[in-house]
Amino acid sequence: MKKLLIGFCILFVIIVLVSAAVALLWDNGISLGQKVAVVYIEGPIIGSEDIIDELKEYEDDPSIKALVLRINSPGGAVAPSQEIFSIVRRIAQDKHVVTSMGTLAASGGYYIAAPSTLIVANPGTLTGSIGVIMEIPNVETLMDKVGISTEVIKSGELKDMGSAFRKMSEKDRKVLQGIINEVYEQFIIDVAESRGMPLEVVRELADGRIMTGSQAHRKGLVDELGGLDDAIDLAAELAGIEGEPDVVTREDKRGLLELLKGEIAGNLSTIFPHITIKYMISP
Repeated sequence: MKKLLIGFCILFVIIVLVSAAVALLWDNGISLGQKVAVVYIEGPIIGSEDIIDELKEYEDDPSIKALVLRINSPGGAVAPSQEIFSIVRRIAQDKHVVTSMGTLAASGGYYIAAPSTLIVANPGTLTGSIGVIMEIPNVETLMDKVGISTEVIKSGELKDMGSAFRKMSEKDRKVLQGIINEVYEQFIIDVAESRGMPLEVVRELADGRIMTGSQAHRKGLVDELGGLDDAIDLAAELAGIEGEPDVVTREDKRGLLELLKGEIAGNLSTIFPHITIKYMISP
């Protein structure tokens, strides 16, 4: 009887330890099977840190055999888009990455999808809009009407280039157009190399036009037509996962400040005018 009780206690301790270990692995996003991770990229691309952290987490997890990027974005700032593009390109060298385009995946939204192994779009997805835009408000006339003026003290002729308080000079325009042209070339070169398309073919499509998923498919910018489930199935197939794939995604643990961060950053740009270069669809 005593030996039986001791054996039962040992078995109980083992079960508790195993359960705790599994729970710990689960809480840290580490699974014991073969999984497909879905990363949601929603709204304007203002920052890249959270998305990159999530992508790296799945990159380092050996149980994650493939990734799906679910993109619903009009694009956004250039630098964060380029940072996301770079990490997607790196991961795609070791793990299959399939992009699923939702309602809108245009400009920077398309750019971050370009290095994926496959791009899947719905027939009615709005995508394309390959190009760069810079919008600089001018409130000079309004200030004249209300009797407000500004005094500028600057170290160089172009230090207040892009100011909302004066008209743009031809020299300003020439410098800014040069910046736009360079960033545009970066965009189309990255797309051409990622998609395996001739640069001139991409350049012809990169006039800022939007297109449907079906049109993008015919133009070679999209590989397959379908929804999120189709993209997940394709990712699992590419990874050699048999049967129904086990899908994981990061729980949204952001607090109120993090949830408001993107909205606040976007609003500040309208309160305090400044030069912003964007891979973004524009009405």
